[in-house]
Amino acid sequence: MSPLSRRKFLGYTALNSAAALGLTTISTAQAEEVSPGFSTAVVIGTGYGAAVTALRLGEAGIPTVMLEMGKLWADPGPDGKVFCDMLRPDRRAAWFKNRTQAPLASFLWMDLANRDIGRYPGVLDRVSHGDMSVYVGRGVGGGSLVNGAMAVTPRRSYFEEILPAVDADEMYGTYFPRANRTLGVNHIDPRWFETCRSYRYARVSRKAATRAGLKTVFVPSVYDFEYMKREEAGKVPRSALASEVIYGNNHGKRSLDKTYLAAALGTGKVTIKTLHEVRGITRQTDGTYVLTVHETSEDGAIVARKQLGAKYLFLGAGSLGSTELLVRARETGTLPGLNDAVGRGWGTNGNVMLGRANHAWDLGGSLQSGMPALGIDAWDDPVNPVFAEVAPVPAGVETWLSLYLAITKNPERGHFTYDPASDSARLHWRASQGKPSIDAAKSLFDKVNRANRTIYRSDLFGDTRSFENRFTYHPLGGLVLGEATDLYGRVKGYPNLYVTDGSLIPGSTGVNPFVTITALAERNVERVLAEDVAR
Repeated sequence: MSPLSRRKFLGYTALNSAAALGLTTISTAQAEEVSPGFSTAVVIGTGYGAAVTALRLGEAGIPTVMLEMGKLWADPGPDGKVFCDMLRPDRRAAWFKNRTQAPLASFLWMDLANRDIGRYPGVLDRVSHGDMSVYVGRGVGGGSLVNGAMAVTPRRSYFEEILPAVDADEMYGTYFPRANRTLGVNHIDPRWFETCRSYRYARVSRKAATRAGLKTVFVPSVYDFEYMKREEAGKVPRSALASEVIYGNNHGKRSLDKTYLAAALGTGKVTIKTLHEVRGITRQTDGTYVLTVHETSEDGAIVARKQLGAKYLFLGAGSLGSTELLVRARETGTLPGLNDAVGRGWGTNGNVMLGRANHAWDLGGSLQSGMPALGIDAWDDPVNPVFAEVAPVPAGVETWLSLYLAITKNPERGHFTYDPASDSARLHWRASQGKPSIDAAKSLFDKVNRANRTIYRSDLFGDTRSFENRFTYHPLGGLVLGEATDLYGRVKGYPNLYVTDGSLIPGSTGVNPFVTITALAERNVERVLAEDVAR
């Protein structure tokens, strides 16, 4: 067994043991802090950038505590499953909501996807900011628990455009390959794709795109395609083929709790504390940081207010979470030296969802894999570049619908301000800022409709609109690399304070962003360990 495999085994065992015992502190070692209330390093969050950072700190022998506001998802519910599916959502689906809020708001103008539920620290949150809502994962593993597993490396030319000061040779020669390897990225068997039931819907969309002269590409994934083959053959329990997507996957998906986080715990130097929300950050005269932390119960009540100190502090709470922490710290005066770039450069990754009505003879099928494996790649269009995921509609019945999540090149950016009444950061994004994304998506899919004599579906988003851009799955920016931080995520003006998540990326990657976030975190923490962290 390789050292990494052994660490993952030890860490995964620790996660399952903690779940079985109902523990909110997860560790493979007895000592979790240098001294009571103090750790050498604290990582806020357990998403992609946070998980990378914790693993590399642990490998370097640095005692590290991770603070996660969500719960550990490893203990089965009453139905024997950890996660619920999309067709029968329950309280596990949504973060302290009374009703689920699925992205497909209606079907034939009827709300068939959502259910009334009990309030619970569920796995998916929809955070609303006026004209824009943001989907985020809640729990150990963050967004890796609720995304579609599409592990896409961006075009090198576009990466160089959005982050020109980052060495692309290093990224594409070292850090992207390292990220893909550690995430467990794999590729679909093209021969199986052509004959399986699971992706009949994708083949229908491919045929329509080809008629319009457009190129489609297979998309790598962190869902185990060999497991999916066995799902369709009836040899293993179904997950991707059982409408398990946005509320978590019970089998087959290589989420962070099975890769980076398991390996981090396996170093014996990393501890994860769940249901711990960081509310404030201050810096002491000796240069260390003190966090104000609320520990909550599963009913949302605050059961303890704590302070935790750290020599090195890494923000990995995501574009919304990390940005809010620093905006609050600047405006309340606990970190008054933060610059004006904090809270700026936020974008939606150009997300637009849309549907097309298929002809009666173009059947997508009642069995649809919830893990997309195909995209329409029109990023070379000089006017309206688009990369469009061919998305599933895993409804269990034929819907005569082709669904897409288009990623567009939208230059519009939002910003955050502090609201003292709610003690929160509020995103400023106007509906009109999404128009460039809609225009680009419409330009592409008008071609598809013309070539196939099809039309848009206008019954999917709660009214009569054909395009939905009032939410994003891919929030990026707020603490942009080289502006709010230096070129390695060090927060300007505050030694030993770092950002390690998607808030570093200025609003767009041109593809699903988690591989880019992971690779950038690998690059940054390597430099920080070499130059900053005393061992």
